[in-house]
Amino acid sequence: MKIENKIGTDESGKGDFFGYLVIAGVIVNDEKPLHQLGIRDSKKMLDSVIHKNATKIRKICKYDIVKISPEKYNSLYKKFNNLNKLLAWGHARVIENLLSYGHVDKIIVDKFASSSVLEEALFPKGKKANIIQKVRGEEDMAVAAASVIARSEFLSSLRAIGRELGIVIPKGSTSIAVEAARQIKNDFGEDILPKIVKMNFKITKKL
Repeated sequence: MKIENKIGTDESGKGDFFGYLVIAGVIVNDEKPLHQLGIRDSKKMLDSVIHKNATKIRKICKYDIVKISPEKYNSLYKKFNNLNKLLAWGHARVIENLLSYGHVDKIIVDKFASSSVLEEALFPKGKKANIIQKVRGEEDMAVAAASVIARSEFLSSLRAIGRELGIVIPKGSTSIAVEAARQIKNDFGEDILPKIVKMNFKITKKL
């Protein structure tokens, strides 16, 4: 039985007010080691486990990461004026980078928009590839592995911002995130906000 050589891509941080938007991709040609590690959708894993597993995935799989800082995110959002187009660019970039390693049988993307959005964003190698956009893509092991790496990088970005400012940065986009942003704005001035939060979020108006 032929073993499929495939790429999975996923993102983290798109629903979080603070921190980076991270898109990751992983090449998988043998799922067995990932199954043995218990890899699954990062949303079903504790943060501490995510970091440990991300380190292990990096050791056994080729991978690529596109990390978009809040400042870069805000700049790109003005250019694309659409989150899905920004996500498509990130996924397309990761796919193109991973295809530089050689041919894969298929690419599975955790579907985030109409199929045409990603198709229009693809770079030359990606346009020739067999790409499957799948709702709940994390059910596939390659996408699950990508989700773990993306989430680990995103969480690290939150910690880095927190260390720099001396405050625990919350995940998500709840009232807790708004209050944290308000405290930071009061302590450091309004100009810091575009460097640490995604300014297109509706909750920005509450600041």
